[in-house]
Amino acid sequence: MNRKGFKRKKIKEETTVEKKQKPSIRVGKKRGIAIGLAAFVIMGAIIILHHNPGADQQEELIKKIISCTVIVAACAAFVRFYDKITVLPVELFQSRHLIWKLAKNDFKKRYAGSYLGAVWAMVQPVVTVVMYYIVFDLIMGDGNNMTQLREGVQVPFVLFLTAGLVPWFFFSEALNNGTRALLEYNYLVKKVVFKISILPIIKVIAALFIHAFFVVVLLIVAAIYGYYPTIYTIQLVYYSACLFIFVLALSYTTCAVVVFFKDLAQIINIALQIGMWATPILWNLEALDADWVAFLKLNPLVYIVNGYRSAIYEREWFFWDFYSTMYFWIVTAVLFGFGAMVFKRLKVHFADVL
Repeated sequence: MNRKGFKRKKIKEETTVEKKQKPSIRVGKKRGIAIGLAAFVIMGAIIILHHNPGADQQEELIKKIISCTVIVAACAAFVRFYDKITVLPVELFQSRHLIWKLAKNDFKKRYAGSYLGAVWAMVQPVVTVVMYYIVFDLIMGDGNNMTQLREGVQVPFVLFLTAGLVPWFFFSEALNNGTRALLEYNYLVKKVVFKISILPIIKVIAALFIHAFFVVVLLIVAAIYGYYPTIYTIQLVYYSACLFIFVLALSYTTCAVVVFFKDLAQIINIALQIGMWATPILWNLEALDADWVAFLKLNPLVYIVNGYRSAIYEREWFFWDFYSTMYFWIVTAVLFGFGAMVFKRLKVHFADVL
């Protein structure tokens, strides 16, 4: 058989294989869309059927209308852009073993060559907590070392402060490192066979190692003041997962855009400085007027910070704050879908720019 005949035979075989694969791909897509729509329908049904007798019913109705509108829009976007949205989670799942290995290597590499190694990563946040405690409580405080949560309920200020700073440290470090993931690993971006979609999650997981240490520190501080671990404390795993997924969703958008717009990294640093004061870390949300509380709760990090505190000393389950939970996951899902689409759209140009 000559070369042309061999080439025709190979093309014919590849075409036959593609035709065989297309039906299975279509079936998988239909199944995926059906599962996604079912999840959205269940979420909408839960919101509609939820009833809180003690709440303002008009306000509850407005929340339900807004939530259902967002869910309907999310359903339409999910069906329309299914292929672009799902390609990222599929790639992450397929590369899960490589991601874990590279994340550990990234964490070790960051402190290679220093005598204390990873200890330096833990010293700076601890010093920050101590300095905030000294300035805002011992020097500028009233000396009673307590923070008023609500009428008749107080908690030690250092515990209140630490429970707010622990998730914030993880968020700021993971977002900064995730944003610079493609710039730092530009030599991998230029490799044709490497799945560059795993680079941001590597950075976020590396930051998670230090976060786990600070969760332990938080539990020790709580125990010192008499707040020992209970069944509610297990919610720290849930809120850490919430924070992980939320910052990962943001990182896929920021890491893709920063390749073309380097100034974004500086804008994020400024936004983090502002965001720290817009999030109830150094101050108590309950001390504000109801209008301000409703506005500030639009920040998804408020849900996380309050969640860490409720898991430590307020003894409350996350599903008791129903609408905040639903709002957080709706926003996170939308951000993740948007980030997946942006990343997929821009990644074909990364190697040219880097």
